[in-house]
Amino acid sequence: MRSSNDIKLDDMDLMKDEDINNDINDKKSKMIISKMLNFKTDIIWYIALQLFVLHVVGIYGLLTFDYMKNLMTTLWIPGMYLISNLGLSAGVHRLWSHKCYKAKLPLRILLLICYNSSGQNTIYNWVKNHRMHHKYCDTDADPHNNRRGFFYAHCGWVMMKEHPEFIKKVKQLDLSDIMSDPVVAFGERYALPLQLFFTIILPTIIPVYLWNETWSRAIISQIFIRYMISLNFLWTLNSMAHAWGTKPYDKYITSVDNNFIYYITTGEGYHNFHHAFPWDYRSSEAGNNKFNYTTHFIDICAKLGLAYDLKYPSDEHIKNVILKNGDGTHPIMSEVPRPQ
Repeated sequence: MRSSNDIKLDDMDLMKDEDINNDINDKKSKMIISKMLNFKTDIIWYIALQLFVLHVVGIYGLLTFDYMKNLMTTLWIPGMYLISNLGLSAGVHRLWSHKCYKAKLPLRILLLICYNSSGQNTIYNWVKNHRMHHKYCDTDADPHNNRRGFFYAHCGWVMMKEHPEFIKKVKQLDLSDIMSDPVVAFGERYALPLQLFFTIILPTIIPVYLWNETWSRAIISQIFIRYMISLNFLWTLNSMAHAWGTKPYDKYITSVDNNFIYYITTGEGYHNFHHAFPWDYRSSEAGNNKFNYTTHFIDICAKLGLAYDLKYPSDEHIKNVILKNGDGTHPIMSEVPRPQ
């Protein structure tokens, strides 16, 4: 029979073991945080300078631009944003990165043109970064790892050299399907002239020659205001969409559903859904597509015979994922009977 002193000694030993384990865990956490904070990489100064000038002039223009002077020019800002965003969401994201659907040659050419009006990286590099983001999300191999801070995930990664872990693991990524598309190959070969023409030249000369806008207003509205807005709206998917929102489909990942991002990106803000079902051409549930103009565009193209093999999970599969991994915020959870 054990004495009370023996029991007290055992309890003390257990408390010591627990303290030791907690201390080890604290040290591991501190080492991980220290490693992340102490990681240093070279800044790509010419890109940093470009982004600085873009935002200084863009913000000044956004605040001082006379939007009522010529409404056509004012409407041309969101108009060009929607065109470029179509190339991003329907093209480089859902078609080329995730292969959510297939597109015939005329549609792929149209999406290439729309994409080049966004002033982004080449299709090959965009797809490479996005597939790495999904495959190694929130690790050092993720090109915009949100664990390195909000600013880094938003735009810091654009102006810094890649992490060694990214450089190592990206070599294992198979992108042969991208370069086998002649439209993408053409876009790679003529990337610079295509971007200059569709991002800068054409959006600027259209207001000047079609509705007699001045060169200065056309330049400030398109090259600075529109371009700055489109970049930052896209970047919210890397920063805000991994920070603030709900996780109706998978509470074990950092990506979230955020209505604000959904509206400013016109349909890409249900990011928790997207990471749970990255191959869904809708990027959200069927009932959430009212403002998702990219999904409507793809649906129209499918009716015209330009898009086909549209992929999406069944309602039953989505429901099972919600019940198994969701955080309880999905409306369907109110229909689930509670245990008595």
